[in-house]
Amino acid sequence: MPPEQPSQIAQHQSPITHHRCDVLVAGGSLVGMTTGLLLAHAGVRVIVVEHHRGTAIHPRAAQINQRTMEILRSVGIEQIVRDRSGEQFVQDGAIMAVDSLAGRELAHFVANLNEGIRDVSPTERVFISQSLLEPLLRSRAEELGADLRFATDVVAFTQDATGITATLRHRDTGDESVVRSQWMVAADGAHSRAREQLGIAMRGHGTFSRSVTIYFRADVTPLLRGRNLSVIYVNNPTLRGFFRFEKPFDSGFLAVNALGEPGSPITDVATGLTEERARELVHVALGSDQVEVTIESMMPWNAAADVADRFRDGRVFLAGDSAHVMPPNGGFGGNTGIHDAHNLAWKFAMVLRGEADAALLDTYEAERRPVGVFTTEQAYSRYVTRTAPYLGTDGMQPVAGDLDVELGYAYDSAAICGASPPGHENPRDSRGRPGTRAPHVWVERRGERVSTLDLCGPGFTLLAARDGGNWCAAARHAASQAGAPVAIYQVGQDVDDPDHAFGGAYGLGEVGAALVRPDGFVGWRSPGTAVLDAGRAEETIAAALRAMTGRSHTGARGGPESVARRA
Repeated sequence: MPPEQPSQIAQHQSPITHHRCDVLVAGGSLVGMTTGLLLAHAGVRVIVVEHHRGTAIHPRAAQINQRTMEILRSVGIEQIVRDRSGEQFVQDGAIMAVDSLAGRELAHFVANLNEGIRDVSPTERVFISQSLLEPLLRSRAEELGADLRFATDVVAFTQDATGITATLRHRDTGDESVVRSQWMVAADGAHSRAREQLGIAMRGHGTFSRSVTIYFRADVTPLLRGRNLSVIYVNNPTLRGFFRFEKPFDSGFLAVNALGEPGSPITDVATGLTEERARELVHVALGSDQVEVTIESMMPWNAAADVADRFRDGRVFLAGDSAHVMPPNGGFGGNTGIHDAHNLAWKFAMVLRGEADAALLDTYEAERRPVGVFTTEQAYSRYVTRTAPYLGTDGMQPVAGDLDVELGYAYDSAAICGASPPGHENPRDSRGRPGTRAPHVWVERRGERVSTLDLCGPGFTLLAARDGGNWCAAARHAASQAGAPVAIYQVGQDVDDPDHAFGGAYGLGEVGAALVRPDGFVGWRSPGTAVLDAGRAEETIAAALRAMTGRSHTGARGGPESVARRA
């Protein structure tokens, strides 16, 4: 059959269509999908482009930490996620190490996933597989108006002074379209094509294992012996890795990171792995060859710990695995990417609405890259101490508390007013210091019990102590002048503090106040040692709003806070 002539080919192709949006998201898996959801929730016109034909098909278990659950709570799906998690996994399990599931218990890392942490958040940690979570994110994103395009690739993009021009191609039809957007978020994974095109390097520990996850079916109920286990590390002379089992304990996966002698292991596990060998490894990890094991699939992946040199190039922002890759130990990876997206979404939205200057977007890298470095190092430290001691501890960060990693990181940027906070700490110790996540306190609003975090967003939020009415009046005037929305809540007036916990949690006296950003981070605080006159109070709030909206490069660190300290 003779080849088609150009005119004949053209007849078979659809004409190139052109589309416009505010933000184009390259990559629509866990982080990219959440980015689209958060942007749509903020009223931003967003197109999300995903290579795969649908949401995740592999039941990779994701530990969703409290900060991520707070974000999901803000968009109305926290309870749905909790319900689905309860259907799939036993709640409040332990994280421990064994030589095999049937054998000796070697160490307990976490006795109960939520033990001792319920006081710091209105939410709890859960496990849910990506194959269940992503459809929930997709449904809510589409409900809010996000344009999700599966089986589609960003095959090329350019940027200029006013925006991004990207060419999209559908994998099945070959149809191409052109999207013009103001910004692009590259959430296209560890092998990000966008990051490579921009020439942004990754640095860190590199790849230290060619690992594999073996998905299988087997009745492991007798081997569990009634133990409530969320993650089970397996360390024996044959393999190092970890288990995760789903209800009713007849299916799960075994992730294998290394084989052979613990001192000099084989770290290329994936290459040449057969189904028969995979079944043998599962039997070794179970500690019994009497259990019938059916291998369903095997998925290779690289265990690595690296962070991008830059999180931004012009109008392109990196988020998720394109910005930082880390081993799964600690369950930090996907959560960190979702927190990236949350940091970006409110900034895009405020700039687009004219409530902030584009300079606000400069704070994304300043805030999120240090968090990415710290969290990646913490995941690496857990990998070394739990799975791969042969890597040694030279250059390894000490293992910080899980809450320090999940909720205790702090921002230092031009959008934070006050002295630079510690890089991380226990969130109970932050006490509303600028740069830290606003503390959770249960209060009553119109007879309903809500968290102080529920009062935050989509604009700024002023939380004032019982006698902080001057700050409330000042915020009303300053917000009107700045054109930035500020919701105002005064204890005893707009909300009640039945447990008398608000002042202590936020480090405020009876006349103090805190100004919280739309992402729930404190941007400014006056401890409230004295009452300012109306004029000075208004200028203090106005200066804080200028800093937090990218409209002030001078005095943003010291101006507003120093005025409050001088009061």
